[in-house]
Amino acid sequence: MIREKNAVKINGVDNVAVALEPINKGEVVFGVTAAETIPAGHKLALTAFHQKNNIIKYGAPIGHATAEIKAGEHIHTHNLRTSLGAIENYTYEPQDIAPKIAFGQKNFMGYKRANGKVGIRNEIWIVNTVGCVNKIAEKIVAEANRLFHGQTDGIFTFVHPYGCSQLGADHSYTQGILKGMVNHPNAAGVLVLGLGCENNHIAEFQQVLGEWDEKRVKFLNAQDVEDDVAAGVEIVKELVDYAKTFRREPIPVSELVIGLKCGGSDGFSGITANPLVGRLSDIVISHGGSCILTEVPEMFGAETLLMNRCIDENIFSRSVSLINDFKAYFMRHGQEIYENPSPGNKEGGISTLEEKSLGCTQKGGNAVVVDVLDYGQTVEKRGLNLLQGPGNDIVAVTNLMAAGAHIVLFTTGRGTPLGAPVPTVKISSNTALAQKKANWIDFDAGVLLDGVSMDELGEKFFEYVLDVASGKQAKNEANDYREISIFKDGVTL
Repeated sequence: MIREKNAVKINGVDNVAVALEPINKGEVVFGVTAAETIPAGHKLALTAFHQKNNIIKYGAPIGHATAEIKAGEHIHTHNLRTSLGAIENYTYEPQDIAPKIAFGQKNFMGYKRANGKVGIRNEIWIVNTVGCVNKIAEKIVAEANRLFHGQTDGIFTFVHPYGCSQLGADHSYTQGILKGMVNHPNAAGVLVLGLGCENNHIAEFQQVLGEWDEKRVKFLNAQDVEDDVAAGVEIVKELVDYAKTFRREPIPVSELVIGLKCGGSDGFSGITANPLVGRLSDIVISHGGSCILTEVPEMFGAETLLMNRCIDENIFSRSVSLINDFKAYFMRHGQEIYENPSPGNKEGGISTLEEKSLGCTQKGGNAVVVDVLDYGQTVEKRGLNLLQGPGNDIVAVTNLMAAGAHIVLFTTGRGTPLGAPVPTVKISSNTALAQKKANWIDFDAGVLLDGVSMDELGEKFFEYVLDVASGKQAKNEANDYREISIFKDGVTL
């Protein structure tokens, strides 16, 4: 990154600069006089462009000019358009650039479970097979937290509207996410709460779940008992007693699974917060840990950077299917594939999907892609995993949690209070946001614009993540912002 005054060139070959703060008309940066005011986070033309000329940022095309553009002019949605197409053919051109930047072997303080998995919280979760029991679950949680306060890291339920009247893939999607929740090691104990007449009734769900530990996982059909709340509280008491048998102990970073997410990006996200999370991802993977990158529509335009890091041709082929199948999903519904970025992204300076994706995928660092997961699957291989699923914030954090993420690292330039059932660490792309929304933001990556080095901040951020893994609450936990949403793509009866 090259900085001059209040602007940066991210890559030496870029033909645009990004304003770190408003560039006033008449100001000179990188030898170019601004022909108009350039808002913070937005792009300044460093050369003249003819119509259809490529505009380069991050060292790659982010689209083409739709009109003649003079050096010094503002480049945005009014004169820049995506160059992306629909279904594409790809060639595997492997690159071996796996980083080795571990800062010595590190541990965090976690919980070893009976099945060998590791958790970073010692919570009790109520997982509802169907939305009909949401309010019963909430009453059980309220009473159980009153009776057993302080004996675990908390007792929680996560409401959703599904589990009945769903067909085909939607039914499987719901079951896959709920299975991932039941098996998640952050939960020391789980009560699976059903109604009794739903499509996803307990006996049906147990077939999907497979084997379970009867000490850790309990089941209750509300229709089978006279007082469902009392029965639920009694079961939770058993689970609390079981959870109390666990103690934190040193666990190597190789056991950590980190989910990677961005939302409400701005023009600085691809310069500060996303590269910082990419550095963290590289560090964790260098220690033998695992990271998960999802938001498939926000890989469009940067997908070849991921494909060429696939460990072999099989994973490459699955990454091609990941991209093209999601494009086909858009097309099947008659929707524009590139109806992205969002209004908030555009206000922050992001003009095209290529630009958003090139910034977004930086969260995956430079590690080798070792696996491609379907929606609802869980991580099995250590390293960087790609996960099928949309970019929608609440659906994506739920997906990452169900895939096994202990923590979700969530970068943002606009701010959001959203939290998954697991710690959801918000990393701001700019310091102003961190200061304004201190009750939401956990870590400020904006200091990278003030001269703090990536090496220094990367190490500091790594230590912060280890603190969260060891019990330090993320802001979403302190605020009790925890929720789920399940992907839907079909008929409801």
